[in-house]
Amino acid sequence: MMRLDRLADALERMGPRQPAAPDLDSAECFVWNAERLTLDSVVKVSRIDIQLIKGVDRVRDILVENTHRFAAGHAANNVLLWGARGMGKSSLVKAAHAEAVLEHPGLKLIEIHREDIDTLPRLLGLLKDTPFRFILFCDDLSFDHDDTSYKSLKAALEGGVEGRPDNVVFYATSNRRHLLPRDMIDNERSTAINPAEAVEEKVSLSDRFGLWLGFHKCSQDEYLEMIDGYAAHFALDVPSDELHHSALEWSTTRGARSGRVAWQFIQDLAGQLGRRL
Repeated sequence: MMRLDRLADALERMGPRQPAAPDLDSAECFVWNAERLTLDSVVKVSRIDIQLIKGVDRVRDILVENTHRFAAGHAANNVLLWGARGMGKSSLVKAAHAEAVLEHPGLKLIEIHREDIDTLPRLLGLLKDTPFRFILFCDDLSFDHDDTSYKSLKAALEGGVEGRPDNVVFYATSNRRHLLPRDMIDNERSTAINPAEAVEEKVSLSDRFGLWLGFHKCSQDEYLEMIDGYAAHFALDVPSDELHHSALEWSTTRGARSGRVAWQFIQDLAGQLGRRL
């Protein structure tokens, strides 16, 4: 009997580890630790007020509405936020969660890293029978040529037998609308026996997202609106002409205008004024 017990213990240790039951009451936001199969709570979330995100009013309203619907228990879509760098894609996801959680305290935001996508089914199994609702957030999602984990994501989002749990929605940001390199898609077209079917296999991942929200480069006026919004919010007392001149000079040295560039300028300006943000 003792030998059988030892054998059973050894077989149990050899089997896949079971995720530990998370304490979901401990925080509003978590990070999925794929190595330990745990949810690590985030006490202080890095995010800005949604009113400070300028130049993306239409997509902001769509995302906030979708998030509120989901938090209230109504039908909602997975969302892909794609487009220009530094225009507030990830900031908007975190800000939309902060807006919705004020009315719906049971809404949780969970960040899953790109390299851990293949463990997504384990995470969904951990969440599906809980009384909370979850936004799973993956920042800068894309796949390389030899990466097949996108198939796990496709199945987890919509295509599996069990499907996506009703209490989970998936938000992702990416610089690519189709999440896969164009040359990867073109290569599939040129080498496959049926090129059209091969391309469909690659492009269909993006189709799992019901909402595609595009972010585009901002104009000079929109950039300066961002600067003015930050300066007013943080009470940075600088004459408007001087503020705009310095902000435009800053963007020229960076070779770009975006929300990220505007924020970096404001950080530099606050430092010069001896202020903390």
